[in-house]
Amino acid sequence: MVELKLKAHEVEDLIQQGFSAKQKLFSIEDSRAGYIRVRVPYHERMLRPGRVLSGPALFAAADTAMYALVLSHLGPLMMAVTANFNVNFLNKAKPGDIIGEARMLKLGRRLAVMEISLYSSAEPDTMVAHATGSYALPAVG
Repeated sequence: MVELKLKAHEVEDLIQQGFSAKQKLFSIEDSRAGYIRVRVPYHERMLRPGRVLSGPALFAAADTAMYALVLSHLGPLMMAVTANFNVNFLNKAKPGDIIGEARMLKLGRRLAVMEISLYSSAEPDTMVAHATGSYALPAVG
């Protein structure tokens, strides 16, 4: 099993500081080897016409979950960047917090490959989107 290099609160703080965010962007509800669960708080600006969570809001939540998962495993490598991202929108996402569950599929020296399941807290048993993506990792040493 891979040991985590950063605890949940350390990842949250690192991302908050890295993006100079004044308001809390997200929280980590669970973090363990190969897995992270994040919650992005709901705000009306996330809605698109029809009162459903927008694609960009869901994308941002998935990317945040991937970034948090990478940082928790590798430490403060702020220059890890999204290399690839694919999302399938499965169901209308009713207004609520966005919950992202990310799983590490492969963690290599130069690339991390992950999958993310997204849910709305309004209907926590209904997956609203599924994404896969990868992060390019900076050279270390």
